[in-house]
Order: sequence, then structure tokens, then C-alpha cells
Amino acid sequence: MYFFLATLSFADICFTSTTIPKMLWNIQTQSQVITYAGCLTQMYFFILFGGWDDFLLTVMAYDRFVAICHPLHYMVTMNPRLCGLLVLVSWVISVLNSLLQSLTLLRLSFRANVEIPHFFCEFNQ
Repeated sequence: MYFFLATLSFADICFTSTTIPKMLWNIQTQSQVITYAGCLTQMYFFILFGGWDDFLLTVMAYDRFVAICHPLHYMVTMNPRLCGLLVLVSWVISVLNSLLQSLTLLRLSFRANVEIPHFFCEFNQ
């Protein structure tokens, strides 16, 4: 459980670190723009760490399910190798998901020097 909590807190720190540096840079320079490449990079990492949060919460729910429903078999079922494998699989799935989402934006045709008047890029709802 503590391994998953430590991994989740690391993912949360990385998740908030995707937008805060650009926001602070915009406040410091009084600029309100982000480049298209910066937008793609920011969206990739935002989706990556957001998806990793979701998958880690799913893994933690499975961990609690095993602990509640099979308490005597918990240490055998949730061994350190399986815990590491679950975190690795959640990381790989979130990397592939964010790569797929970001690559779909590269197919869109824009001019070469596009600046977006925000510090954060997001998909349309």
C-alpha cells in the first residue's frame, strides 16, 4: 500500500509540474503565449501523468480489494514483484495513451509559427 501511495504522490507532483513552470514564466515575463511545440509537449505530459494517476488509483483499488476479500492470501498475492509489475503496466499504458493523443494533434495542419494566448493547452471538451 505504501509503495502505491509513494508512486501516486510522485505522479501527482509530476502532474502539477506540467503547467506551473509555464504559468510562472508567463507571470515573470508578462507574456501570455505558448508556442505550438510547447503546447504539444505540455499536453503530452499532462495526459501522461493524469492517466498514470487514474491507472494507479485503479491498481490501488485492486490492492484494497485483495486485502479486504482475501486477507490471509494478501502477502502471497500482492508480492513486491506483482506490485512493481502493476506500476510498470500502468506507466506503459499511460505513455501509450498520451502518445496516441498527442500524435493525433500532429496530423492537424497549422502554420509554422503558431502562438496560443494561454499558458495551458487542453483538448476541447
